[in-house]
Amino acid sequence: MKLKGIALTAGILISLNLGIAAQQQPQTLSLMPYPAQVDQQQGGFRLAPDFTVATSGAADERLYGGATRFLRRLDGRTGLFFTQEHVTASSKQGQQGLLIKTSRPGEVKLDEDESYRLKVDNKGILLEAETDIGALRGLETLLQLVLADEQGYYIPAIEIQDSPRFPWRGLMIDVARHFQPMEVIKRNLDGMAAVKMNVLHLHLTDDQGFRVESKVYPQFHEKASEGEYFTQEQIKEIIRYADARGIRVVPEFDVPGHATSWVVAFPELASAPGPYTLENNSGVFDPTLDPTNEKTYEVLQGFFAEMAALFPDPYFHIGGDENEGKQWDANAKIQAFMKKNKLADNHELQTYFNNRIISFLEKKGKKVIGWDEILQPNLSKSSVIQSWRGAEGLAQAAKQGYTTILSNGYYIDLLHRASDHYLNDPLPAGNTLTAEERKRVLGGEAPIWSELVTPTTIDSRIWPRTAAIAERLWSPREVNDVEDMYRRLDYISFRLEELGLQHKRNQQVLLRNLSNGKPIEPLQTLVDVVEPMKGYTRNPGGNTYKTYSPYTLFADAATADAPAARRFNTLVEDYIQTKDGAARKEIIQWLEKWQENHALMEPLIVQSPVLKSIEGLSANLSNIAILGLQAMNSSKGTMAGKKAADHASDTKQAMEQLEKAREQGGRTELQIVDAIEKLVMQDSSSPVGG
Repeated sequence: MKLKGIALTAGILISLNLGIAAQQQPQTLSLMPYPAQVDQQQGGFRLAPDFTVATSGAADERLYGGATRFLRRLDGRTGLFFTQEHVTASSKQGQQGLLIKTSRPGEVKLDEDESYRLKVDNKGILLEAETDIGALRGLETLLQLVLADEQGYYIPAIEIQDSPRFPWRGLMIDVARHFQPMEVIKRNLDGMAAVKMNVLHLHLTDDQGFRVESKVYPQFHEKASEGEYFTQEQIKEIIRYADARGIRVVPEFDVPGHATSWVVAFPELASAPGPYTLENNSGVFDPTLDPTNEKTYEVLQGFFAEMAALFPDPYFHIGGDENEGKQWDANAKIQAFMKKNKLADNHELQTYFNNRIISFLEKKGKKVIGWDEILQPNLSKSSVIQSWRGAEGLAQAAKQGYTTILSNGYYIDLLHRASDHYLNDPLPAGNTLTAEERKRVLGGEAPIWSELVTPTTIDSRIWPRTAAIAERLWSPREVNDVEDMYRRLDYISFRLEELGLQHKRNQQVLLRNLSNGKPIEPLQTLVDVVEPMKGYTRNPGGNTYKTYSPYTLFADAATADAPAARRFNTLVEDYIQTKDGAARKEIIQWLEKWQENHALMEPLIVQSPVLKSIEGLSANLSNIAILGLQAMNSSKGTMAGKKAADHASDTKQAMEQLEKAREQGGRTELQIVDAIEKLVMQDSSSPVGG
């Protein structure tokens, strides 16, 4: 990654604690997404209580609300008690402050201009944008630029020109499996705005629930939601809240599969006799709408017409995924229909169904999105393909003339590391698409499926990793330095807390509950070196957990990118390459801490039996820490004179212990095993006998 005018090796703490000399040289910036062009200069702008924000030019009301929120967030961060209360169209420009210039009101729509230009010097700040939405994006960058030194708070002198690489930068929240109430949606909209994401995709129906009020068919929310759903007024409030942040809201109603909640309300629409009840497990289930039943289209058209009016965005998601067709295969009437209409298989039958739905929705002014299973011959070219099964499907759809959105590689519920998502590009270098085909790749979406997610834990499953995805979708492809991404991600994670996001705080809440009110330090030490089991291995077959199971356990407190493990693994790599003394010292400090931790955990486990499931995990951490210490001591010559046979035996035993340490505990896995194995193997390959 080449970033103009900044030193990538400086740490974030350095940039936050420089004194007067801070403004004599360029700073290490912690911007995310990183702007397209950055030119750092000498000096900076000092913040004071008389700081003001004024606007110039045409804009939507969202600019004044956004600028006021900016002012309050900046005031809360600095404690300066700014004298200005609100930003309005009539706010006057002060002697030193921020002037926002816009050319026209923006529209919250695909391909709206979100570019901005930012100039900071010692006299003031100028933010220019074609639209007020672009100005909102610039305000978020400005907040990320705020630094501090002994004199107070300041913004370094800088010129930025910025615009997004992709127009579709989304977060999909599944509110069907585990309902996520209004406060969850709003705080995550704030997080999205902070990292310049612009599409909230709400997955509103699935086998576990139907989560929106219907006044046309109230049996949907009355019979299939267990009382947890958004009223239409709440949906309107979500849309207003999102619009004020320049974010579109796209609804998804999954058909014809994932349809249990549909047929709980309307059993006559099912492809097999009922009765049906909402699912409490996760997975793929049989209930499927009957595409040969005209009542199916009557109900869908009535409901979709209602929802098309409720959700103003022109894009409308119909799901279409994971229909295994078991009920269709077993239904003689459906088979006869297929034969009569020369539909060769279930794919062609689903395309018949999809095209009827698409035709209706197009008359309502909607463009239909579906998961990539809908990509079949004869599918309407107006459809948008959302690829979850692989980048190949995205490329195939683009080549066939469909617009596309990438989600494969962005599934944040699978708890893969931020680096995995960060290096997953909708249009990677060397792709074989033509220029016209590349235009059909709109961008990407990060889905958070909620099988194992509750309102308490959802933020920790979305943030901060989604900020890395946001950067991949906004910033130039060449911005791809993983280590620098992690440096900036740590800062952004901390800053997201001021928006009310609970990804850091709620880990402490869960650990306190698990410790039964006792000190949580030993638990914190352990959770910082483990990650939840990846993919679907934590919940194999979807049957280990039910919707009402406890999601308050150790695995729920653990997160991807275990912070202590990431630090330790980097240290070990550096030490093996350089034999650096400072790295060696820190490695030993970590190992000594982990060696002692199990003795501190044992009293907690006795007093809180829920922790019994991680007893072996805790013991394994202590045991492999001892192996690491032995390897480090051996590398300094303290084991000199040991016989080769004994050395080989010790190495074999160490490998067995390390293999045991790879076993999961409490549905989590230690993330330092490979690094300690490298230390042991380095020791085993060193000369024996002095």
